[in-house]
Amino acid sequence: MKVVIAGGTGFVGRALIDELLKNGHQVVILTRSFENKRDTDNIRYVKWLDDRSKPEKELQDIDAFINLAGESLNSGRWTEKRKQQIISSRISSTKEMIRIMAALPQKPSVFINASAIGCYPVSLEETFTESSKTTTKGFLAKTVDIWESEAQHSEALGIRTVTARFGVILGKEEGALPRMALPYKLFTGGRIASGQQWMSWIHIKDVARALLFIMNQSDINGPVNLTAPSPEHLNTLGKTLAEVLQRPHWLFVPAFAIKMALGEMSTLILDGQRVLPKKLTAHSFTFQFPHIKQALTDIYT
Repeated sequence: MKVVIAGGTGFVGRALIDELLKNGHQVVILTRSFENKRDTDNIRYVKWLDDRSKPEKELQDIDAFINLAGESLNSGRWTEKRKQQIISSRISSTKEMIRIMAALPQKPSVFINASAIGCYPVSLEETFTESSKTTTKGFLAKTVDIWESEAQHSEALGIRTVTARFGVILGKEEGALPRMALPYKLFTGGRIASGQQWMSWIHIKDVARALLFIMNQSDINGPVNLTAPSPEHLNTLGKTLAEVLQRPHWLFVPAFAIKMALGEMSTLILDGQRVLPKKLTAHSFTFQFPHIKQALTDIYT
């Protein structure tokens, strides 16, 4: 396959590219700058998102488009300016991807647009799958609603469209895990708020494998939850992390302290949902890391 990726230099993008190359596919990375980027046998860079670039002129015989571009949710307090950047970066990249696909005489077979499980209501009791009702309550849920609505415009082009609803992606160097692990490394890890909030997580390697799986499964479309089949309470995850790192799990951090430190962004830690990957499991996708101890042991050994 020949796969076009936006956001190819990010956390998920790099893992996906490694998986694609390992399986013999060709990759085209859409980029704003060619600085420190060189084409190789199986990777090519194409300029996009400026007034002069016309990436569609350089894209032929593309099998899949994948949009992973967007400002990080974790890189600063959610001020009004920051929230606007988070939304606009996602909408502009999605719109441009659809414009490019519309301009191609030969359309790709699939378009995968990143999304998030933040579209599901916060709950301690309910379990959510792709068929569950979503919400627009809260900034993250509203962002997902706008983002997915924009991505669905590609369906009018006759392209199979998938919105990949990512859970909390675990990896050693990026994502949420380094911040979660830091207190334990400093011997100050412990329960956060009630500790009963759900953490629907997934190993970065399974993210990359699942995206490639979705590309190859022509009957998968619409929203797809990219979460491990065994979500955990945050306190259980913390205890497991402490065990793997051989550190204590003892210090209690109350909810108000998290809210004071992070503001509205504290919802990423204090709120959660129990989300299951029903579509992936129904299509017999095999998770390499279905359980949290397996995942954390792999990451830290």
